[in-house]
Amino acid sequence: MTEVMNTVIRHIINIPIMFISWFVFFFPFDIGYFISSALAIVVYLVSNFSIKKMQHRRIMKKHQLTHSEYFHIQKQLKEAKAKIRTLNSHYLKVRSFSSFKQLFDMNRLAKRIISLVKENPRKFYQVEKFFYAHLDSAVELTSKYTLLVSQPMKNQDLKIALADTRETLESMNSIMEDDLKDVLASDIEHLKMELDFAKLSVRKKEQPLYLEGESDNERKTSQYE
Repeated sequence: MTEVMNTVIRHIINIPIMFISWFVFFFPFDIGYFISSALAIVVYLVSNFSIKKMQHRRIMKKHQLTHSEYFHIQKQLKEAKAKIRTLNSHYLKVRSFSSFKQLFDMNRLAKRIISLVKENPRKFYQVEKFFYAHLDSAVELTSKYTLLVSQPMKNQDLKIALADTRETLESMNSIMEDDLKDVLASDIEHLKMELDFAKLSVRKKEQPLYLEGESDNERKTSQYE
């Protein structure tokens, strides 16, 4: 379950609790509108915090993560989202369609990897290099490229630097494609196992039932009698 869905569930539960609390504080206890409102907000915050902790514990248990592992991964995801925003800020700074497409592909790959890790935090360990090195390199190279391309005067050295940076960015896209393959590897393997099991089940279902001691030749003979 995604973080957005968890947030929606918390609001669906906590908003009615807050209103019920307000009515309880205001009418039976008659402690005034503003105090009742303040207490209802406190109830909402406490309830939201408690349910959020329960949701986190359920996720940690499901994916067999310790408390420190889970929150370390959440921290890395938060930092990765900030880096994605930095990448997005360079869209208007590129000067060619090929560079725009290169940046678009890089963003798409990075967002897909982050999304998969959000859905299954344990996948973080399959793509640690993406979070610790590859995404940082992509942001740094893109920043360098947009800085170089914005220079009004382009001598030979600058043109060579731009070409080298474009080539390195293309290599970085390939590296991030490999990261995406790594994070999908376990899902693909699981799918293959499910397909093999399904095929085996179908083959067993299609096999004819034999009487005790009956052979395949005897079955064929009886069919032609």
